[in-house]
Amino acid sequence: MIKVFFASWALFLGMFMLMVGNGLQGTLLGVRGSIENFSTFEMSIIMSAYFVGFLGGSQLAPGMIRRVGHVRVFAALGSTISAVLILYPVLTEVWAWTLGRVVIGFCFSGVYVTAESWLNNASTNENRGQSLSVYMLAQMSGIVVAQGILSVGDASGYTLFIIPSVLVSLAFAPILLSVQPTPAFEATKPMRIRNLIEASPFASVGMFLLGGVFAAQFGMTAVYGTQAGLSIAQISVLVSVIYVAALVAQYPIGWLSDRMDRRWLIIIVAAIGAGGAAAAWVSGGDFRVLLFGAALVGGSSNPLYALYIAYANDFLEHDEMPAASAGFIFINGVGAIMGPVLIGWIMGQFGEAAFWAVVTVLMSAMVGYGLIRVLQRPSDISVDDQVSYSPVMANASPVAMEVAQEIYIETELEEQAEEDEGQSDR
Repeated sequence: MIKVFFASWALFLGMFMLMVGNGLQGTLLGVRGSIENFSTFEMSIIMSAYFVGFLGGSQLAPGMIRRVGHVRVFAALGSTISAVLILYPVLTEVWAWTLGRVVIGFCFSGVYVTAESWLNNASTNENRGQSLSVYMLAQMSGIVVAQGILSVGDASGYTLFIIPSVLVSLAFAPILLSVQPTPAFEATKPMRIRNLIEASPFASVGMFLLGGVFAAQFGMTAVYGTQAGLSIAQISVLVSVIYVAALVAQYPIGWLSDRMDRRWLIIIVAAIGAGGAAAAWVSGGDFRVLLFGAALVGGSSNPLYALYIAYANDFLEHDEMPAASAGFIFINGVGAIMGPVLIGWIMGQFGEAAFWAVVTVLMSAMVGYGLIRVLQRPSDISVDDQVSYSPVMANASPVAMEVAQEIYIETELEEQAEEDEGQSDR
């Protein structure tokens, strides 16, 4: 893994700095919105706007890359991100922040597409899985470091908005000076959503519900924290716990995924997340319980994303897997757009604790639907025939999703070749 890091250190360093900027602006807006007296529902619209832009960017960025190339797209989107970040404290209006979040979401989605296509081009079949893991570690680490910066800054001033703008601007220097442009970008033709749902209704419904949970974590946690009266330092720790738990839980859950019926594992993991959210819901604001609940939600929801993809792949042909990637991003993105608006409206009606109530309901719905599917259709896929699990984040671009799908296919073909070789020896 160390060798993989040094082979693409500029890209990993650049993405780390980008995620510091992205993670800081997301939480900072939730805190600053309260200072500016924005209502909970207004903040939910602002937070939802990011996912509108992100979904649009994932659809349009590949075409932009094909027309003008990776370097131009990367530089243009990066400069736009930096400009919008610095404008937030200047235009403290709901409409301006909403528009800014759409633009930020669009640009970050395009940046991910560009960076991840570079990473895929620099990787080999032997180290592609490790490259994706290091890339995910860089992203998660950036978000966690961002919370530490927030905890020592003044959310009512300008400095915390300047820092992510500077970091985003600096992040592009090592990447653009060190990374060679990739060959012509070719996006896979997406699978029709209807066909994807027919292939795996369990994974499709789960992805939609999971989108709402992710939007709550990334967009509304800081809003909840301010409404609950938490200090900025406590909000920073709360958000950090979600992402640290997500990173730590990926690998043990992935190990279990390849050794047991995935549907039952999904049900168990979703139940753990629902239990954590329920504990936070009834905690009365006890910060230790909130941290415990946030850890369980973060540690379950992020691995669930990869679990649903792996489960769906059990029912797809090899040539269908890359095409399914864009469909999963769309389904999850629709859920993410609706999530903050739903949570913001309910919080406005029933108070800040409703944040955890909605997360509890969403994750409980995953459990309930999973149990229905288990009862309706006994598993016809043995554990030995399941494709291998590959960690992938919810903010992955179509490129990262396709890379993960390639890892599934390559691993399965290698295992099949080893099995055939073993049978021929006998």
